[in-house]
Amino acid sequence: MKLLETLEKTLKKEPNFITDNGELKKWVIINKAQNYDEELIELLLSENELKEKFFKKIKDVTIFNQELFIQFLEQKNYLNDSYTQYKNKVGLTIDGNYLKQRNEVALVWPFKDCILEGGQSKEEQKRDEIFFNEILAQDEITQLLEPKILTNVKRYSTDGSKKLDLFKRNDKGIITDNLIIKGNNLLALHSLKKIFEGKVKLIYIDPPYNTGTDSFNYNDSFNHSSWLTFMKNRLEIAHKLLKPDGAIFISINHIEFGYLNVIMDEIFGVENKLPIITLKAGTTASYRSINDCPVNVTEYVVAYCKKSFKPNPIYRETGYSEDYSHVILNPNDKPEKWNLKKLTDIIHEKEGYSNWRDYRSKYGANWKKVRFSKMEEYALENRNNVVSLNTLQKPSQTIQDVIDASKKKRDIIHVAPRDNGNPIYCYNGRTLAFYSSKFKEIDGEQVPSEILTNIWSDISFLGIGPEGGVTLENGKKPEYLLKTIIELITNSDDIVLDFHLGTGTTAAVAHKMKRQYIGIEQLDYGNNDSVIRLNNVIKGDKSGISEYEDINWQGGGSFVYLELKKFNETFIEQIQKSKDTAALLKIWEKMKAKSFLNYNVDIKKQDEHIEGFKQLTLKQQKEHLCGILDKNQLYVNLSSMDDKDFSCTDEEKRVTKDFYGIKE
Repeated sequence: MKLLETLEKTLKKEPNFITDNGELKKWVIINKAQNYDEELIELLLSENELKEKFFKKIKDVTIFNQELFIQFLEQKNYLNDSYTQYKNKVGLTIDGNYLKQRNEVALVWPFKDCILEGGQSKEEQKRDEIFFNEILAQDEITQLLEPKILTNVKRYSTDGSKKLDLFKRNDKGIITDNLIIKGNNLLALHSLKKIFEGKVKLIYIDPPYNTGTDSFNYNDSFNHSSWLTFMKNRLEIAHKLLKPDGAIFISINHIEFGYLNVIMDEIFGVENKLPIITLKAGTTASYRSINDCPVNVTEYVVAYCKKSFKPNPIYRETGYSEDYSHVILNPNDKPEKWNLKKLTDIIHEKEGYSNWRDYRSKYGANWKKVRFSKMEEYALENRNNVVSLNTLQKPSQTIQDVIDASKKKRDIIHVAPRDNGNPIYCYNGRTLAFYSSKFKEIDGEQVPSEILTNIWSDISFLGIGPEGGVTLENGKKPEYLLKTIIELITNSDDIVLDFHLGTGTTAAVAHKMKRQYIGIEQLDYGNNDSVIRLNNVIKGDKSGISEYEDINWQGGGSFVYLELKKFNETFIEQIQKSKDTAALLKIWEKMKAKSFLNYNVDIKKQDEHIEGFKQLTLKQQKEHLCGILDKNQLYVNLSSMDDKDFSCTDEEKRVTKDFYGIKE
């Protein structure tokens, strides 16, 4: 026992060997030993007792007895690792070695559904989980990501839901139906690749922000690396689905903002990065703490494009700006004879005052607001004659010469003609811009505007809970946000994809804007489900963007709902929902009869040591049962369509073949 105590005390000198709750990371130490890590060996050599036990001398050369050291850790049930002891008993081995002893690259499935590459970098040593319980070879990865069988397929329209006859297609054979897919979004994306690779114009996602309170509930010391891998797996296939002129927009907050930028740079390329959009997503009204300052009310949209990207111009109403400060008094004369006067002087004189001091004496503290209102009214009525004096950025040499001439010969208009546009009017070294040029039609009305910037302060997150007839209060995005993005990137024949669909905002807005859409969601939102929302849209939902003049939504349209056919995923969902050991034992009985287990699982040993299973924590029991399921069989692969073990119905086969364009 003294040797165990000495070893534990010595190893705890290295912070990278210790978990957050002070226990030694046995799996890290074993990996270090397997790789003859100098840091570990130096630590062991620092204690004579450990040196004598785990090293031997051959001709004055000290050699680390790696096999003895690892065996000692395993056979002594070291570090009070009861879960590892139990896994050893039930025989989770490959080629005679326990899985955690092997030194391959592992694909890790931490309790949910992301593929994680195992390894032992400094960051990964901070993990508190023991998930190195599966080894998936490259051919197994390929099988995992194969297209899947489809089930429970139906078309929703104004006539309700009906069994799907055939998918609608265009003259190129591409499906033109709106699609709502229920199932693991990584596997669904790979199923879409066969049909939609290079076909999607816009991807928008609102993924879990990894706040600790959202749907990304991985164990926290594994958290950033889990989130990044979760995103990376999906973004890589998303990139393949985008058209050459497509773009992806991702909502995010400050927690993973920096990490997301790095991974997007890697996948999409730094040169394809679009301006980061800043949203004011909250107010200080409900903020309780007076000590946290400044209060964070922003969210962000990170956007990247492909090579031939070209957005649609969008304008936003701005109201009057005092930059438009001068008036042309005689606009019908030749420009060289125009007389300019300050708009403020005109406003003062209209009321019989000679300067601003007299004006202030009448209106008191509110004089600036009153004057601004009158300037705005005058500018609106005389927009063709009201101008601003600007500094032109990077003018041609010809225009610069005219600007320079206007500095010398002042207080008159100088005209710089242009071959392919209206002339430039120069005045005292500045150029004129007419207020009328700012007017665009927005929502059916001519208003002063400016082209869309990357500060979107006109999108309100307040009161959006009931939009679409679903009442989710948190984590929902305004329909107006999606309208802006869809309008910026797409045209009427384009496809919009959202693989974190949630309550269906993206699909609802795309439907109202007459875009084709594909939505993927795995989680169950109950009464807030996207299917419920889209049925409301079909029936003429009047919330959100419905009553904008350019939308004027009256209802109609259709979408097709389909599910990936589950197999082992059914057991995983049951395991995750279980409340106690008794429920898990019932699931285990079903798993023995119907599930596909990893080839290395010994069912007999599992049953022989069932009392040991009961001694594990509920979390460990769940991890174990999830771990022994074959993840290649979460859903039924297309290649297994005729395998009797998966019991695919004739209807499932018919619809699946039609979806993938498989000829009989």
